[in-house]
Amino acid sequence: MSWKDRKAVANDLKAVYTALTEEDGQLALSEFNDIWGNKYPHITQSWQSNWNELSTFYKYPESIKKLIYTTNPIESLNSSIKRRTKSKGSFPTVNSAFKMLYLATQEVQNKWNSSKIRNWSEIYPQLCIFFSEIMENI
Repeated sequence: MSWKDRKAVANDLKAVYTALTEEDGQLALSEFNDIWGNKYPHITQSWQSNWNELSTFYKYPESIKKLIYTTNPIESLNSSIKRRTKSKGSFPTVNSAFKMLYLATQEVQNKWNSSKIRNWSEIYPQLCIFFSEIMENI
């Protein structure tokens, strides 16, 4: 898409994934299509063809939705890996590259374990309800 349209498109698309209900999300997607459908039809087509998978987060409370669609942990991991690989010209073996990735992942995991998630006391019981089988194993 055009660079000058990115902010506006992202803002209008945000109405889709921040909608409170699936019906509101479909309405927001329809409004998005009315505005941007002629210029960027592939965006709406992608959302519509993957709607069953993308709409699953509408059944969760707002606090869990934020955990689902936030990219902060992924960006943190990518930043850590990039910081470690940037100074290296190359790796002598494939195994050495894997070791570096492992250590970077462990470093980020330790940071995540020591940090607190906002509203965790509200989120944890909801996770236990929606994902009871997984949460029992933790």
